[in-house]
Amino acid sequence: MSDMFVTLGTWNWLIFGVLLMALELLAPGIFLFWLGLAALLVGLISFVVAPGWQLQILLFALFAIAAVPLWRRLARANAAPSQDNPFLNRRSAALVGREFTLEKPIVGGNGTVRIDDTVWRVAGPDTPAGSRVRIVQAEGAHLTVTAA
Repeated sequence: MSDMFVTLGTWNWLIFGVLLMALELLAPGIFLFWLGLAALLVGLISFVVAPGWQLQILLFALFAIAAVPLWRRLARANAAPSQDNPFLNRRSAALVGREFTLEKPIVGGNGTVRIDDTVWRVAGPDTPAGSRVRIVQAEGAHLTVTAA
């Protein structure tokens, strides 16, 4: 077992890094990518300096641990909501305040309204079909309306 560690070399780290990154393609989750990157970095450092196997494993562990905060920082920066399109992935929130014509009457608190090419279910006071309604609240696909 110790012979395996003593023979750790540059090419072993580079191959290990490439294998980890290839496994990331099969099981995406961004975890194996960072371990693969750590192994590639150890392999590149081993080209320049010939560290012992203990230092190589220590470098791999340090690079892998350092990748976690780096990944979190990158993910947080990319996950920030876009200010130029605040209703992205919140289509129903963009409808609040707009007026539409009821397609089917609101009976028993439920009816429908056609918005563009989609029929939305609405809730509100009983209102006949063809009446104008204003959307006052949107939670997911549930719209609440009042008479306009």
